[in-house]
Amino acid sequence: MEENTMQQTDEIEIDLWEICLVLVHNLALIVSVGIMTALGTFLITQLFITPKYESTTKIYILNKQENNAVTYSDIQLGTQLTKDYAELIQSRFVLEEVVQGMGLDLSYEEMKKKVSVTTPTDTRILAITVEDTDPVMAMLLANSIREAAAVHIMNVMDIQAVNVSETANMPMKKASPSVMKNTFIGGVLGIFLMIAVILVRFLMDDTIKTPEDVEKYLQLSTLAVIPLNEGEEDGKKKKKKVKRS
Repeated sequence: MEENTMQQTDEIEIDLWEICLVLVHNLALIVSVGIMTALGTFLITQLFITPKYESTTKIYILNKQENNAVTYSDIQLGTQLTKDYAELIQSRFVLEEVVQGMGLDLSYEEMKKKVSVTTPTDTRILAITVEDTDPVMAMLLANSIREAAAVHIMNVMDIQAVNVSETANMPMKKASPSVMKNTFIGGVLGIFLMIAVILVRFLMDDTIKTPEDVEKYLQLSTLAVIPLNEGEEDGKKKKKKVKRS
């Protein structure tokens, strides 16, 4: 049993070593494919993918009692209601009002895809982020949604005021796509794809090429090796042209 285990271990080590040799032998091809796929991804990202910009505005909501004194229950209740506020901001009433007010040719579903609402951990601040291909339009939409949502929240939730924590910014850099990230991912995928192709071809190739393969797979010893004449071309020689004097 121990001898069989040692033989299997040796065979596995030899196979892994052969795989490493195959990969090293094709290293130039693997690197070339990685560079080509990275370059292709870079060109596709630069030329065919439309960049998008993000603009963010923030609001602060605090529910106060009639005596205008802020209590701990007010703060705790406000924290629990942040999800409700987020739903109201992305409601059909608010987004369609913004679309009609700005004269946009967008449906409610299309507008909702542009808007995201997030809440920083342990805060009652709501961040409204709008994504658009035009940076100016992204800023205008974010501010318009904030204003319409503030009125809607006060009417529905009976809130006294919705304070502006931060107005929408003018995005100077595109949020997506990331050229460097896409180029890196494209190069890595190209390398792994080429490695997979090489390994599949190596594992599927069961032909015997060397005397070592004969001893390994057939358990036979070779008596002699007949060399091939690599100089012949299809067993024929080209005819020489005869020059007439």
